[in-house]
Amino acid sequence: MLCLGIESTAHTFGAGIVDENAEVLGNQIKVYSPPSGGIHPREAANHHCEVAIDTIMAALGEASISLNEIDLIAFSQGPGLGPCLRTGATVARTLALANKKPIIGVNHCIAHLEIGRGTTECTDPVLLYVSGGNTQVIAFANSRYRVFGETLDTGIGNFLDKFAREIGLPFPGGPKIEEIAKKGKELLELPYSVKGMDVSFSGMLTAALALLRKGASTEDLCYSMQEHAFAMLVEVTERAMAHVGKDEVLLGGGVARNRRLQEMVRKMAEERGARMFIPEPDLCVDNGAMIAYLGILMYNSGVRHEISQTNIRQRFRTDEVDVTWR
Repeated sequence: MLCLGIESTAHTFGAGIVDENAEVLGNQIKVYSPPSGGIHPREAANHHCEVAIDTIMAALGEASISLNEIDLIAFSQGPGLGPCLRTGATVARTLALANKKPIIGVNHCIAHLEIGRGTTECTDPVLLYVSGGNTQVIAFANSRYRVFGETLDTGIGNFLDKFAREIGLPFPGGPKIEEIAKKGKELLELPYSVKGMDVSFSGMLTAALALLRKGASTEDLCYSMQEHAFAMLVEVTERAMAHVGKDEVLLGGGVARNRRLQEMVRKMAEERGARMFIPEPDLCVDNGAMIAYLGILMYNSGVRHEISQTNIRQRFRTDEVDVTWR
């Protein structure tokens, strides 16, 4: 079975083609970069409209197949930005109806986890899901993916991007902060906000900006922000692993590409006698391949969606989905 997956939850429009063995045959992404400030949902949606056809055709070309050879079309149903989600859903419905293909809407967060399970050696991990709009610690329990901890305000990626904008860095700011942090020498005091199994980043951002105004170096601030924020994430991830008794941890989301975060999670896992897994970099960021693979898993487990069931869900919770494929 071949599935075309369409991703459009935020700044990325992605098209991916995957088979039921999680082999990625084609995976193309186009990223909307605002000229200034953060993502404007309507402008990002307009970008997705402009690049949709070319991105899909490029993915088909990379896979050396035609649209007629596709067996299933999947798309991100949520969570995400409304205008962006609607663009991807509209493209998916149009393709499905015009080519008489079945269609499935999938949960974006679970797609990150399943592409990790499908392309690495992990089987039953705790997922540390770290992206722009989402920060969650997720694990499978009692037929669903349960959220054991999450951000109480902003996602880790958005937190880093907001600080980057304040110091004049273009979007996305996270990778640039990672490079600047390597030059930091002094660990500055910042709020460490772990509340039970949840985390909060807004206080750290406020404190970092206050230190910036007082003359703290951007190198030390970037270094200190990463050390504090990543330590918070590692703490709640380890607590979740202990709670559910799992010995695998999987990283997912765009921030999972950060080498310092990988290093800290790997050390924690090794000290617990556990193993850490990371998908290929192109599968960490938002992409169509992960959407396609989850679509196949759902379809092969008996899930079917009519067009009337493909409405977007901006606040589509990870733990709302019945995991019929496990």
